[in-house]
Amino acid sequence: MSTARARHAILALSIGTLFFLFEFVARISPSTATEAITRDLGLSNADLGVFSSLFFWIYAPMQIVVGLLLDRWGARRFVVPAIALCAGGIALVGAAPNITIAGIGRLMTGFGASFAFVGALYAVNHWFAPARFALLSGIVNAVGMLGTAIGVVWLTALTDTAGWRPSFLGIGTVGAGLFVLALLFYRDAPSAGDTETHANPLGPLRQIVKSPQVWLVSLVGALIYMPINVYGGLWGNEELTADHALSSVSAETAVSMVFWGMAAGSVLWGAVSDALGHRKWIVFGGAVAATLAWAAVIFTTTDSVWLLSTALFLGGVFCGAQMLTFAMAKEGQDQSTVGTVTAFVNMIGIGAALVFQPLVGWLLDLSGGDHTLALASVPICLGVAALLVLALREPEQPHLRHGHR
Repeated sequence: MSTARARHAILALSIGTLFFLFEFVARISPSTATEAITRDLGLSNADLGVFSSLFFWIYAPMQIVVGLLLDRWGARRFVVPAIALCAGGIALVGAAPNITIAGIGRLMTGFGASFAFVGALYAVNHWFAPARFALLSGIVNAVGMLGTAIGVVWLTALTDTAGWRPSFLGIGTVGAGLFVLALLFYRDAPSAGDTETHANPLGPLRQIVKSPQVWLVSLVGALIYMPINVYGGLWGNEELTADHALSSVSAETAVSMVFWGMAAGSVLWGAVSDALGHRKWIVFGGAVAATLAWAAVIFTTTDSVWLLSTALFLGGVFCGAQMLTFAMAKEGQDQSTVGTVTAFVNMIGIGAALVFQPLVGWLLDLSGGDHTLALASVPICLGVAALLVLALREPEQPHLRHGHR
């Protein structure tokens, strides 16, 4: 790789990763100032839940559109304005005089954010050797997970001291700076964009939906990611305080270990997979080990913060093997479909949260608040994922197994 190409590759990866980190902070921002937002905008708790979910309702279906656009025309012409839209959206929420304007800002944030993760992995695929995909995609995900773990604490402290509106406007300003950086330095790889292989813009999608392997890999990825969305993203704090008698601060500390573990696991299993040249059995082992780790949390009554934090960290580490499903989905597919197949896997994983989060809530209501029964769905999903992995085939990967770099 020439010096100029290496520089463009590193800049594209860095900007894409920073965008993913930025959108993760924007994604979780309402959870850091729930009382202030509900008070200022005159919302009920139910209203706040709907407002926050607007992000996902547009983010999830946009994934397929994003993948098709990137495969056909490359990433730069979409990722750069998407950063501006995401930044403008969160700033609009901060300045909103009413819930209608705030809702428009939240939709803008989700729309712009929908280009972040797929755009980052698209840059990894087109700028770097295939043998580096699992490791580099793991690093991208790790940055997002660390952003969640650190961002919640940092942003909560900021909103407490400065107020939620100045904080949201400040986040938007940071996003504007990232937009300028991308405008100046973000470039597409020479191989990006393909308007010839697929004369029909929907060509990549038609190819992908016909693949049983892609559907199965997507389902496995969604099931392994389920604990991150369900326990780490919503119900964990409540379960730890109810079943393990932790204080809310101790519970929040323990839950944050899920994201630290996911960050470490994303990089670890990517490196191990690229070194060994295998994906399938690492994902299988991760799903089995994660089942045991989450079962230890949910089915025991220990009140030890250290034991619970360790188990949750390990659960996150083993769930980090989920990142390999993106590599498994793209390998064996045509190079011109990489953006679409990545987006498809991500859409199924994000879309599953819209099912699993309310499912656990429904089980809680049905069981009279029995967190153990409701959250038994977590190890069950992981166990099912492990069984489904056995049905996957592992595509031939000569670029890994013969040491070609």
